[in-house]
Amino acid sequence: MTSENIDQYGRIAPMLAAIEALVKCESPSEDIDACRSVVALASDIATRVLGTPAQIKEIEGRPVFWWGSERPKVLVLAHLDTVWPIGSYSPLWSVEGDVVRGPGVFDMKAGFVQALYALKGIAGEVALVATTDEEIGSHKSLALIKELSAGADAVLVLEASLDGKVKTGRKGTSMYQISVHGKASHAGLEPEKGINATTEMAHLILALAALENKEHGTTVVPTIMRSGTTNNTVPDLAVLEIDARSFSHDDLVRVDEAIKNLKETLPGARIEISGGLHRPPLQPSSTAELYAIAEKVAAELGMPPLGSAEVGGASDGNFAAVAGARVLDGLGAVGGGAHAANEWVSLSSIESRSAFLHSFIKELLV
Repeated sequence: MTSENIDQYGRIAPMLAAIEALVKCESPSEDIDACRSVVALASDIATRVLGTPAQIKEIEGRPVFWWGSERPKVLVLAHLDTVWPIGSYSPLWSVEGDVVRGPGVFDMKAGFVQALYALKGIAGEVALVATTDEEIGSHKSLALIKELSAGADAVLVLEASLDGKVKTGRKGTSMYQISVHGKASHAGLEPEKGINATTEMAHLILALAALENKEHGTTVVPTIMRSGTTNNTVPDLAVLEIDARSFSHDDLVRVDEAIKNLKETLPGARIEISGGLHRPPLQPSSTAELYAIAEKVAAELGMPPLGSAEVGGASDGNFAAVAGARVLDGLGAVGGGAHAANEWVSLSSIESRSAFLHSFIKELLV
C-alpha cells in the first residue's frame, strides 16, 4: 500500500507522502551523492510545506539542510542520513494498518517531517537543521552543532522516541580499534614458531570485559573482529573494534585510560590502540527544564504525560548539551526497530506528535 491509497487519514496524507518520498530517497551516510540528493529533496518538500526552500549548505564537505534563522534561539536538530546501504532494505516502503516501514523511517525521516509540519505558522528565531553524518559520528557537523547550540536557548532533537517517551539522558560513547601484530607460521608443522595474534586478542577481550561497571551502565563491547588468513596458518594480525558507553563521564575516562594502557600477554606480540572519547553523556541536568515545559504543554493539549527515559544510544543532543544548551531529545517518531530489519513508525502518532511539537516550539519562543 502506498500513501496515495490512503485518504481515510485526512491531514496525515501529505505528511505520509513526504515521509515516503524521503524514505525512498535512500541516503546511507557514506554515500555523499545520496546524501546530497536527500537534502535537495528535503528542501523541495520544505518549499511545499513552509512556502520557502531550505538553504543547502556544505559543511566540511557534507550537505546540510538549514531552514530558518541563522542564529536560532530554538534549534530543531535532525539528520537525514541512515545506516542502510542502498538496496539493503526490502520492501523499500510499506503501510499496513498503523505500521509504516522503510529504511530510516523511524531513525529518523518521520521525525524530520514531523518537525517540518510543526514549523507551519511559526515565526521567530527558530531553525530546523538536518545533518547527513550523524550515523557515522557527526565528525564533520560537530563544530556546527556546538556553535549553534551554544547560542540557542533550547535545542530540540528529533531523534525517535522510546515507546513515545522523550529522552532525558543518554550514555556517552567512546570508540576504539586494537590491532595485534604477531608472527605467522605453519599451524600444523611448527605452530610454536609463530605468535598467535588471535590468542593475544582473546586475552585483551577478557581484559576489556573486566572494565564494565553496572553502577554507571558502563559497557565495553567488542564488535567487529578480523583475524587470520588461512586455516592452516598461525595468524600474524588481528584487528578488533570496540564500542564503550556509560552514563558517567568519569567512568568513560577510566575506561579510556585502561584501554590505552593495555599490555601484551604473549612474548613477542605487539599491540596498537587508536580511538578514544567521542560523545559525552547527555545528563538529566541538561534536560530537566525543557522536559518540565514539555509535560506542561502536553497537559494543556489534553495529552497523556509524555514520560521520559534514559537510554544507551547517543545522539547529537549529547554535543548540544556539552555546548551548554538546554536540550530535550527523543521528540521524533513513535515506533521501533531503529537500525533493524523491522524498523517501523506508528502512522496514527505522526500528526499528534507534530502538533505537540508545534505548541512546544511556540511556548519556547514566547
